[in-house]
Amino acid sequence: MENIRIKRRLEQFRKLMEENNIDFYYITTADYHNSEYADDFFKEREFMSGFTGSNGNLLIEKDRAGLWTDGRYFIQAENELEGTGITLFKMAEPSVPTTREYLKENMKEGQTLALDGRTVTLNFGKELDKLIEEKKGSLVYEIDLVDTIWEERPGRKSETVFALPEEICGKTVEEKLEEVRKKMEEKEASNLVLSKLDDIMWLFNIRGGDVECNPVALSYAVITKDNSYLFLQKQAVTEEIRQWLEKQSVELKEYDEINNFLKESNFSGKVLADGANLSFTLYKLLQQRNEIILSDNPTEGLKAAKNPVELEQMRQVYLKDSLVVCRFMKWLKENIGKEPVTELSAAEYMDNLRRQTEGFLDLSFPTICGYKENAAMMHYKATEESHKELSAEGMLLIDCGGQYLGGTTDVTRTYALGEVTKEMKEHFTAVVMGMLRLLNGKFLYGCSGRNLDILARGPLWEMGIDYKCGTGHGIGYVLNVHEGPQNIRWKYLEGMKEVPLEEGMVLSNEPGVYIAGSHGIRIENIMVTKKDILNTDGQFMSFECLTFAPIDLELISTSMMEKRDIKNLNEYHKQVYEKISPMMTDEERQWLKEVCREI
Repeated sequence: MENIRIKRRLEQFRKLMEENNIDFYYITTADYHNSEYADDFFKEREFMSGFTGSNGNLLIEKDRAGLWTDGRYFIQAENELEGTGITLFKMAEPSVPTTREYLKENMKEGQTLALDGRTVTLNFGKELDKLIEEKKGSLVYEIDLVDTIWEERPGRKSETVFALPEEICGKTVEEKLEEVRKKMEEKEASNLVLSKLDDIMWLFNIRGGDVECNPVALSYAVITKDNSYLFLQKQAVTEEIRQWLEKQSVELKEYDEINNFLKESNFSGKVLADGANLSFTLYKLLQQRNEIILSDNPTEGLKAAKNPVELEQMRQVYLKDSLVVCRFMKWLKENIGKEPVTELSAAEYMDNLRRQTEGFLDLSFPTICGYKENAAMMHYKATEESHKELSAEGMLLIDCGGQYLGGTTDVTRTYALGEVTKEMKEHFTAVVMGMLRLLNGKFLYGCSGRNLDILARGPLWEMGIDYKCGTGHGIGYVLNVHEGPQNIRWKYLEGMKEVPLEEGMVLSNEPGVYIAGSHGIRIENIMVTKKDILNTDGQFMSFECLTFAPIDLELISTSMMEKRDIKNLNEYHKQVYEKISPMMTDEERQWLKEVCREI
C-alpha cells in the first residue's frame, strides 16, 4: 500500500533541496549529543521516513532515498517503510554498502551534500569532509531543512534538573573533577569539551528528564585546569540547583550559549574531545582556534566502573525489581485464558508493579511486550492500533526496566502461555544455556566482550542459529540503560568501542532467537564484573549476578542440556528463591518454590 503521507513530505523536501542546490541530504536519528534515544523534537528521520526505530539514518536524493538500520530493526523497518519508496539498506549484511560507500559510488563530481552538523558526530563528519574533497564537491553543515517543512514540530524538552543525594553517589563532584583533570593531564590537554549527556550528568551528580526514560538534561560542559562550566537550559534550573552548583564551584551558563562560548572565550591550550560524540558543528568551532586531541571522554571509563556505594545501591534496587518480575510472572501464568489480556495490558501491568515500588522514578525504556511472531521483532512496539490479544498458547516475550533512586534496571523473560512446539523449547533451552554459561564464565583480566561472546552464542551457533545484535551492553547508574564503552559482542560495527572488562562494570547478558513470522525468545540477566582468583597466571575475573527472576521451566528441554547446564540452572534458581522469597507473602513463596524447583 502506498504511503501518501511520507511520499508527500519527500516531494516537498526535494523541492527545498532543488531551491538550495542540494543533491544529497543526510538525516540522522541523533540529537545534538549523539544520544541513543532522541526526544520528539529531534526525530527528523522518523518524521521524514515513518521508520520509528531508535537507530537509522536517511539519505535523500532528487529521485530516490535510502534508510540504513541494524539487525534489531530489519523486520520493523521493512514494515514501516512499505509504500514510501524508501529503500532499506541492512547494515553489516553482505554486499550492503555503508552510507559513506554509497555516497562514494553514487555522488558525482561537484555535487553538494547537506546535513545538520549538530546531529552528526565529529568522526563521521570528518569522513564526509574527506569524501566531498575527493569529489570536488561541497559539504553544507549549517542547515536544517527538515525544520522548514515540519509545521507542528514538538518543542524542545526542558525538565527540572535535580542533584542526587550525596550518600548514594560514592564520590563528590570535586573528587570526580580531580580524577578527570588527572586524565586530561595524561593526554596533555588543558581543556575538555563534553557533550555526551550521561557523562555530564555523572560528573556533576545531577539528573534531568529531557530524554524519554533517560534521566539526563540537555547540556554541555567545558572543563579547564581551573574552572568548570556547565551549560543547561535556563528553564530547567531552579534556584536550589543554581546554589548547589555554585557550592561545587561550577559556573552555570545557558545551554544555547555553547557556540558563542567556544568562539569567544579566552581559554587556551589543547582541547580534549571525543570524536564519537562531539558534534561536527562544535568540532568546526574548536578547530578554528585550538589544537584538538581526539580521544575517549575520560568520564566514560570512570563512569562505567561503578564504585562500591553505587554497586550496593544497585544490588538493593535489583532485588526490588526482580520481585516485580516474579509477581508479574505469577499474575500472567494464573490469568491467561481466564481474563482478557493483551500485549498492551500485560505491559501496563508490569509497568504499574514498578510504579508502586519504593524509589521508582521512571521506566528505563518503553516496555517491549511481544506475543508469538511479534516477539521476533527485537524492538517491537505494541500500539492501540496494532497489538495482539494473548491466549493460552505460544510464548510471550517481555523486555522492561526501571529507573530508581539507586539504580537502573533491565530484564527480559520469555514465558510459555500454553502449548508450544518442540522447536520453541529447543530454541529457548539453548538461549538459557548460553546465558548461564556466560554468567558463570571465568576469564583473565584484559579480555573484552569479544572474547566472551561465544560463551552465550555457542549453544545457538551449534544449532546453526544466530541473533543479529550484541549479547550485552553496559548499564548506567540512575542513567542510560545502554551505556558504554563496555559491551559483549563478537562483531564490532563502525564506531563501536572495544575495551577490557574492568571490575565494577555492569553489563547485560541477553542471547536470543528471532524467527520471523513465528516466535522470538530472549532471556536477559544483568551482571557485574568482579575480580576472581589471582595467581601466577594472572588476575582472573568473573561475574556477580544482579537479576533474580525465575526462568520458565515449562520451556526447558533437559534432554539437550549438559550436566553443567542443568547445574547452572538449578543453582541460579536456588539463589532466586533465597534472595526473593523473604520479600514475599506465604502464598507467593509457595509459588516461587515451585517455579524454582530443581530439575
